[in-house]
Amino acid sequence: MDFHARISEVIDLRSFSNLWFWLALAVMWSTTSHWVMGVPWDLVQRARRTGGPAGEDVHQLARIYAGRLRHIGSSSGLWIVGGAAFVLTMLGLLGFRYGIEFAQAVFCLALPMMVVAGMSLRTAVRIEPLEGQDLYRALAAHRMRVQALGVVSIFLTAMWGMYQNLRIGVL
Repeated sequence: MDFHARISEVIDLRSFSNLWFWLALAVMWSTTSHWVMGVPWDLVQRARRTGGPAGEDVHQLARIYAGRLRHIGSSSGLWIVGGAAFVLTMLGLLGFRYGIEFAQAVFCLALPMMVVAGMSLRTAVRIEPLEGQDLYRALAAHRMRVQALGVVSIFLTAMWGMYQNLRIGVL
């Protein structure tokens, strides 16, 4: 057995049967649901319980991140949406029309993250005037929506990945 055959046997380059893809998916959603609008969730919980400096930190971090998102959205939002639509369309066509599994996998990662970006921009506009418990509730609601999207996304990605693995295994 030559070197290239051994390497391709050890390193599976198919996306949905690769452990690294599933680890990346888990880390992506774990990180996305932990950092709510640029604020670590444990800091939000501590601010809810104790207030004080933790509450000030949450308010400042949320204000900075929301201001940053609003600025990016107003200054270059159309270009970002156009570029993202182009990339998602390209990935969708390459993956689902032409059957390139890597493009399917990246599409399954990128599409929900684009939805999260839109949800974050919407939340950034809403939380600007909020402080204290109202801010914590808005961050918790955003986190809950992100987690619900994550559950649906992981389920659909897992179903598509199992279908791909079974389909390729039969061929």
